Amino acid sequence: MKRSSVRRLAGFFLVLVTAGALGLAGATPAMAAATGTVKTAGDPLNVRRAPSTSSTAVRTVANGATVTIDCQTTGTSVAGPLGTTTLWDYVPALGGYISDSYVYTGSDQRIAPDCGVGSGSAECSTGVCAGEGQFRSSDAHFLVYDKDADGKSAVVAYWLKGGAGPFYVWASGGNGTHVDKAVPVAKGSWVYYKVCVANAAANPTLEACSGGITDYAA
Repeated sequence: MKRSSVRRLAGFFLVLVTAGALGLAGATPAMAAATGTVKTAGDPLNVRRAPSTSSTAVRTVANGATVTIDCQTTGTSVAGPLGTTTLWDYVPALGGYISDSYVYTGSDQRIAPDCGVGSGSAECSTGVCAGEGQFRSSDAHFLVYDKDADGKSAVVAYWLKGGAGPFYVWASGGNGTHVDKAVPVAKGSWVYYKVCVANAAANPTLEACSGGITDYAA
């Protein structure tokens, strides 16, 4: 079923302390990937690029389908057939997230690790999700999407092991464009990032930033 809240990092300095305690070598998830069954009223369920109802629907999944959940995170609240929750499930085979309020797992507790353990992750800027960003753990790439004609660019701000940063990956081509860029994150090392919008500049004023998440290069 669903419920429970995910522990989110409060800020960059907490990330440094946490990563240091883990030896900066990657965290071992307390739980393995799990399975669930999609439960809707019959219609297909939208799969979102990021854990938000404002994020882009990248595809759909059929009612009754069995899905493998690699990790879970918090996002916008959704009321579904199994209740109301802010928990979202990341399903790599579907290329995105589905609300846990539509996934029967046989438990009211978390059944998979927090996202950010090297299985990939995504966030979007606050509000209408004008900027979306994904970290692809398999090859340490950021994919950044600009999805609003607001005159600003979508941008991922990121920091590396040792506190170096911020560095930026921009999607500055306008509404509907995206970039795919490799970043220097060594295998097993971490990157902390947030997704924002801003006017492109060397030292931008970041706006509408997501809460931020730490992930690892697989």
